[in-house]
Amino acid sequence: MPSSAEIIREYDPEANGKWSIGAGRPFPPALPDRQHYLVDFDGANDPLNPQNWPLTTKLVSSVLACSGTFIAALNSAMFSPGVDKASSDFGVATEVITLGTTLFVLGFATGPMIWAPMSEVVGRKWPLVIAILGEGIFTVACAVAKDVQTLIICRFFAGVCGASQLTVVPGVLADLYDNTYRGVAIALYALTVFGGPFVAPIAGGYTASSFLGWRWTLYIPAFLAFASGVLSLLFLKESYPACVLMEKAAFIRKQSGNWGIHAKQEEVEFDIADLAEKYVMRPLRLLATEPVLLLISLYMSFIYGLVYALLESYPYVFEAIYGMPPGVAYLMFIGLIIGVVLAVGFILLQHGQYAKKLANNANVPVPEWRLGPTTIGAPVFAVGLFWFGWTGFTSQIHWAAPAAAGVFIGFGVLCIFLPCFNYLVDAYLPVAASAVAANIMLRSAFASSFPLFTRQMFENMKVQWASTLLACLATILVPIPFLFRAFGQRLRYKVQ
Repeated sequence: MPSSAEIIREYDPEANGKWSIGAGRPFPPALPDRQHYLVDFDGANDPLNPQNWPLTTKLVSSVLACSGTFIAALNSAMFSPGVDKASSDFGVATEVITLGTTLFVLGFATGPMIWAPMSEVVGRKWPLVIAILGEGIFTVACAVAKDVQTLIICRFFAGVCGASQLTVVPGVLADLYDNTYRGVAIALYALTVFGGPFVAPIAGGYTASSFLGWRWTLYIPAFLAFASGVLSLLFLKESYPACVLMEKAAFIRKQSGNWGIHAKQEEVEFDIADLAEKYVMRPLRLLATEPVLLLISLYMSFIYGLVYALLESYPYVFEAIYGMPPGVAYLMFIGLIIGVVLAVGFILLQHGQYAKKLANNANVPVPEWRLGPTTIGAPVFAVGLFWFGWTGFTSQIHWAAPAAAGVFIGFGVLCIFLPCFNYLVDAYLPVAASAVAANIMLRSAFASSFPLFTRQMFENMKVQWASTLLACLATILVPIPFLFRAFGQRLRYKVQ
């Protein structure tokens, strides 16, 4: 079948650059000035601009988007407490079933290559809705799986779908909030990213050990995903400014009959090569050529990996060392949740100072301003790991001691992750989508390996030495936020 280009050439036998539009009509003249037909927002206060939407509308969109992130994070870890029973049902080693967690997180590393470009072509809403419904479908497939291969493969694809919530939601929040309040919104996003994996073992532990069994550790997040998908379909408004302007242009065209009126986004040609360059090659190139992005992403990857390492180390300490039943042992994650919530409160308390600095700098963000909480969280995190290892290795020390260490670990995790994430967005604002995609791919790929070896490491090295190894690595990384806070600006300018 001939291509459209070949058909056009047939209509143009002289190949002189003239085209026929058919029916014997001459080719119409060009628009006198395309800029006159281009729709835009009516100034800074245009109510159509998502940043000027009513607060209620913003909150509804933010809650719906972040709830999807929480469900994806919950789904990534809720299956973990059911690994032993699932391995018994399928007759395979626990290491094989642990791939159900590993491949889900690996899906987080793969998904941004799909959802990030899609979010800039069709907007934010449809990637979020399609992905979370897809996550629910694949998770149900895992729950009804009759063999281990189906379980593991569907967990990977559920993770690929779940990656949409991690990748697109920061874009939604950036659409809705300006520089002053974006950090607050991202703080709540970070709370869902880490709250999910820490809540999941508690819910999963009691579910797997109850009459419901391990399959309901999959059914529950699947049903939550379906509910979130339906609510998002009904109530989540499209927030991508380019797509909002496309809707405005379509409305004006219909009402006025002037078919030349259009939005800038409608001039963009869908080019797979360009999208691959932006969301696959450019993130990899940024990691290879930007030492700031690489070092911060490696630090965040280590922290993110530790979150999934705790899914294996906590049950080992509180079940094997302290002899707690599974449900009670997973309650020890409450300390981590408390630490994460305290960290969010601590960061939000400093928001006033940041807003004042921003106002005094003509609303131009300086990325290094974001790193203040990290300089506190980094040493607190290392202290928490030492504390956990050297109090949790023997039942002669009361279980409350290692449980309390979780408050320090959770506090440090969020105080490191959130400011570093905001730092990357501010530092690479013109290519923020590529920088975030690079960060998510690296940290998810890094974190996916931790569940595979953590339990064996704690069993073979013993709790105190395994935890000491991780704490020493965390200690080595402590200077990173201090160095970037002091020299980051000069390093960024030098690289540029």
